[in-house]
Amino acid sequence: MSKKSKKKKKKPNLKKEKYAKFKKEKPGTTDLSMPDLAEEEKKIAREDEIRLNKHLRFNKNPIRKPIIERKMFSKRDKVR
Repeated sequence: MSKKSKKKKKKPNLKKEKYAKFKKEKPGTTDLSMPDLAEEEKKIAREDEIRLNKHLRFNKNPIRKPIIERKMFSKRDKVR
């Protein structure tokens, strides 16, 4: 028999064994379901959603007044 045919056992990784207790098994899929809300909380959430939808619908690109005023002042300074 040759020496090659004998298989040596691998040394155990001491660090791996020491810190194995800190590793937690993570689920493959995450659950993103919303918690059940009380009636009053549902009503508040619905109102908030309506308000947000109105805001997004009607206020697409509001004009930024302070920036426009700053530009006007800078143009006036250049002309004078």
